[in-house]
Amino acid sequence: MCHSDAARRRARLAVRFFFSTTLDRSDTLKTVRTPDNIGSEPVVKRYPDRDALSHQVAADIAARLAHAIAIRGLASLVVSGGRTPVKLFEQLRTQAIDWSRVCVALADERWVPPTDADSNERLVREVLLQGKAAAARFLGLKNAAPSPDLGAVSAWETFARIPRPFDMTVLGMGDDGHTASLFPGSPNLRSALNPAAAAGCIGMWAPSAPQPRLSLNVSALLDSRRIVILIAGEAKWLIYMAASAAGAVEDMPVRAVLRQQRTPVEVCWAP
Repeated sequence: MCHSDAARRRARLAVRFFFSTTLDRSDTLKTVRTPDNIGSEPVVKRYPDRDALSHQVAADIAARLAHAIAIRGLASLVVSGGRTPVKLFEQLRTQAIDWSRVCVALADERWVPPTDADSNERLVREVLLQGKAAAARFLGLKNAAPSPDLGAVSAWETFARIPRPFDMTVLGMGDDGHTASLFPGSPNLRSALNPAAAAGCIGMWAPSAPQPRLSLNVSALLDSRRIVILIAGEAKWLIYMAASAAGAVEDMPVRAVLRQQRTPVEVCWAP
């Protein structure tokens, strides 16, 4: 992108955004909705600390799930693993909603047994699906296939039992700009990021942490009513700013979520 194009983009962003203090204790970077930018920019919510972020985002997710149950009888929640969502899961499991009508599924998974310490399924079962939330129906991605590539079709078939569009999808962002298990440099990345591809699962490989993985592709991730991206720490904020700047989607795959106009996105950050 030439300097003049970059300057025009910065000018458009400056016009579109304003800061406001909201009741949820976040410093929210809200989008001024105009006909040419509906759905085109994420809303950034900045919280004073991670406890405040977890408390408010859990309440927001619970409200959306309860609304879905009231309207459609069932609700669906897709989550990622890692360290960042642990506090959120601890708050979310205490929310007083009809968890028996909630389907919980994974956005991605390492191709390890569900009992493995690195398993996202294990994390969700041990942290989120406790107390009230134990009544939720959970569908994991790992199956008996010897590799993610061979298990992808069977894994996606399990999603036929989950209400779609997903009512809420909770993602993270890695130091390399990946989200779910869409890693830069993975052999299948181009296929996973193809917006014209059918929604599904795809085998992935993380060059930075070599381990076979399975991930929802971008088409599947965007088949959501709302996406929340959780980020924490000053370093992650800088990575987010880099992902928001010009550059190839393949270099920072989270850009595929940030730049699309199909699904509303909230970026929730705390120091």
